[in-house]
Amino acid sequence: MDLDHSEEDEEFRARLREWLGKVLPALPPKPDPTDWPGRRTYDLGWQRTLYDAGYAGLHWPVDAGGRGATPTQHLIYLEETERAGAPYVGANFVGLLHAGPTIAAEGTEEQRRRWLPPVLRGDEVWCQGFSEPDAGSDLASLRTRAIRDGDHYVVSGSKIWTSHAEVADWCELLVRTDPSAPKHRGISWLAMPMDTPGITVRPLRTLAGSTEFAEVFLDDVRIPVANRVGEENDGWRVTMVTLSFERGTAFVGEVVACRRTLGRLAARARENGRWDDAVLRRRLGRLSAEFTALWRLTQWNVSEAQATGGVPGTGGSVFKLRYSHARQELFDTAAEVLGPDALDLDEEWTLDRLSSLSYTIAAGTSQIQQNIVAERVLGLPKGR
Repeated sequence: MDLDHSEEDEEFRARLREWLGKVLPALPPKPDPTDWPGRRTYDLGWQRTLYDAGYAGLHWPVDAGGRGATPTQHLIYLEETERAGAPYVGANFVGLLHAGPTIAAEGTEEQRRRWLPPVLRGDEVWCQGFSEPDAGSDLASLRTRAIRDGDHYVVSGSKIWTSHAEVADWCELLVRTDPSAPKHRGISWLAMPMDTPGITVRPLRTLAGSTEFAEVFLDDVRIPVANRVGEENDGWRVTMVTLSFERGTAFVGEVVACRRTLGRLAARARENGRWDDAVLRRRLGRLSAEFTALWRLTQWNVSEAQATGGVPGTGGSVFKLRYSHARQELFDTAAEVLGPDALDLDEEWTLDRLSSLSYTIAAGTSQIQQNIVAERVLGLPKGR
């Protein structure tokens, strides 16, 4: 891992910092966190701004429409945008961080031309249709069926925890195309237009009051075979590529955000007198070390992905496992710092604390990550 900053890297940082200083003050006010149609418009607008300035898909391969930036420049971009308080990817996160990179790695040239430019320009939003009521952590047990009918699949079933389904144009969808095959086989990865007849979306309200997840019901939905990414029944392998991006590089910007939050928490503790608590100071210090280590692991994962053609390795599971718990510890500590204010839903950190509860479930539960680390990293035998 070579992350020394060259003269070119520092020039890139200076240009980015100057550009952010000009463009951020001109952005419109952020919409209410629970207004997802409004957030879609806001997030797509920011993505278009990035695209016009040449910062969209910064680390994507050039042949996928990106800039082919080095790992160091990718990390500089994350540091500077977070430090400046730039908008997060928001409603664009599935397309930019999961589906888009998967299509770039596994899609045909025609699929790459069709789906990647609209994601980078901020024209289309994607959602993720993986989990089902009876197939969450055990994703390979999914039951949504796709029956081949000429040039289409006819799909029936249901999905749950479908991120941003109510504002999405496309869905990365896992279906069972061969019910007689072993459960890890017989699965295919499809791109489903969300305006196709037979799709019903029912938003799910989170603890924080947002409807960023939904149930999706599919009743004889016809999806062109041309929308399949990878070979028929090879969807589990393609899914592992998607999950590698989700666990390995999709959270990297959040580590920077958590480090900044930690600094703000320390400042708040000094203001309200909680800094006099030696136990709390030690906890903040340990969290600082924790997130510094996670940032180093992030640098390693991003560098590894670059060296192996853009697809992160199993180190992503190590990162995701520890990060999800560290994030929860961070916002538990925030509750200690805030005291009675931690019950105020208008307090930014309160909403972040509620959101953090999902992190040990999202993108694969901690138990699943422990199995992956044990079997694929440490080489331990599979449990029975």
